[in-house]
Amino acid sequence: MPNITQAKKRVRQSEKSRMRNKHHRTFMRTEIKSVLSAIEAGDKEAASAAYTKAVPAIDSMVSKGIIHKNKAARTKSRLNTHIRGL
Repeated sequence: MPNITQAKKRVRQSEKSRMRNKHHRTFMRTEIKSVLSAIEAGDKEAASAAYTKAVPAIDSMVSKGIIHKNKAARTKSRLNTHIRGL
């Protein structure tokens, strides 16, 4: 535990941002899992609809700085490839 006042403040700020990022990351993962479950079920229309909802969620994580832009591009590409393969 830090003794310096500024270090204590940084601990508080880090915890707040960690919880905020955790919320956003969980939302993104849920959207991705909905696409994957539709793909596993073999329902191309549902998978496309879920993909349409997941893309803005993934892009917003990039703009918030939670994930890297290349990870977002890779995730979207892989999901799209699976959907086209149905």
